[in-house]
Amino acid sequence: MPFLWGPSSTNGAGLFKYEEKYILWKSIEDAIMRYFEEAKRIWKSQVPKSGQSDTVEGELIRAVEKLRYEAQNNENGNWDEAFERFCQYIWDVLNDDKVFDSNALEEIRLDINTLLNFEDPYLEDDLYDRITDRCVEWSLAYKGPIKREKDPKQYR
Repeated sequence: MPFLWGPSSTNGAGLFKYEEKYILWKSIEDAIMRYFEEAKRIWKSQVPKSGQSDTVEGELIRAVEKLRYEAQNNENGNWDEAFERFCQYIWDVLNDDKVFDSNALEEIRLDINTLLNFEDPYLEDDLYDRITDRCVEWSLAYKGPIKREKDPKQYR
């Protein structure tokens, strides 16, 4: 059982010890991916088995999952400019004040900066799930899928 210390209040907020790391959540809902089914639908319908997606939403989800896999399975041992391009792509799309308020944009920026600190790989799912939720929120706001040009410099 990985959780050693649970919520400290009735709204689910608390400090949790998980695999020797302490994680602070404003509420338990912050720790749960809100748009799992929508993300799964985008993954299945818009992310090819190899190569880049033809849609913005598909490429966002693909980028998050490439970053997650590299950190959790390789501890960023293969990190190179292609992973930085994934981070930049996510930020370029999600840095959208028509969709997100300033607090959400700051959270996205901090999450991406955490990923860019490749020498200290982020291994927990919460950050990747949170970014994925933001990708789905962006998609819902724009009622996609939205076509995109493939990045000739993105080889991953």
